[in-house]
Amino acid sequence: MGRKASQLPDLDGRTAIVTGANSGIGYHTTKALAARGARVVMACRNVESGHAAAAATGAGDAVRVGRLDLASARSVGEFAESWEGPLDLLINNAGVMAPPKLGLTEDGFEKQFGTNHLGHFALTCLLLPALIDSGRGRVVTVASIAHHGGTEAVLEGNLDGAYHPQKTYSNSKLANLLFALELHRELTAHSLPVTSTAAHPGVSATGLVGDREGMGANRFMRFAGPAFVKVFTQSAAAGARAVVYAATEADPGSYTGPQLFGETRGRIGAARLSSFAQDEKLARRLWQVSEEMTGLHYEFWSPLTTDQSG
Repeated sequence: MGRKASQLPDLDGRTAIVTGANSGIGYHTTKALAARGARVVMACRNVESGHAAAAATGAGDAVRVGRLDLASARSVGEFAESWEGPLDLLINNAGVMAPPKLGLTEDGFEKQFGTNHLGHFALTCLLLPALIDSGRGRVVTVASIAHHGGTEAVLEGNLDGAYHPQKTYSNSKLANLLFALELHRELTAHSLPVTSTAAHPGVSATGLVGDREGMGANRFMRFAGPAFVKVFTQSAAAGARAVVYAATEADPGSYTGPQLFGETRGRIGAARLSSFAQDEKLARRLWQVSEEMTGLHYEFWSPLTTDQSG
């Protein structure tokens, strides 16, 4: 594993959406996919930043920008409603990491759980028909080694008591994995032509540390954090390799990440899952809770069944 963009399979004719693509892992994932022929939509909260990032990829018309705020059910709905045609790849990458103070999404959910998990849960649900229509759809959900700190408290949506930045981040990343694996099981059970995988980038120099919506809300972290991660972590381009592999070659239901130094960097391979991440009952309960919170219900229908009934 750990293949370069030039070694990836040809993606000519495929269409991808990458959330949070204006920087870090999302940007380098976009660049790698476009380099192999994919048409990529960079789904970003900050459209101006997204356009600058799209230009920096050097991919020309193969990359375009769409506005998407995962902390807003309205924005997620508008983005999905505007989508036309089949969709081959959905990379659920965007996220908020450990803001020092409790924050809420537009819909009243804790910001990390609401953005990292519920936003992507809703987006995937609404785009599932387009993924099925492609006949080769794939959903990649970006998790983190931080998921090992998550517990069954994930079912409370991070609003079950005192706010702890890192614990809530860990729970949101556990939610990402529980969702990706449960989605795989549902897709398999219904024999649908869509694959669900997960990946994590290890510890990489991305914009999460300096993001004003996350750790960057702390003035010191906003200015000192990015310099620290550049010295002591791998690059965002290196971190994106696991995500790109999960998007192109990884087995259905797999979880990919770096293999060295506690999965923080190095060659990529099968990543370790916590006991909670492997709990199918917990995954199903989270799925039900997420449908209740978002007001959305996944419809796993088969194109063949639809055609025959018509």
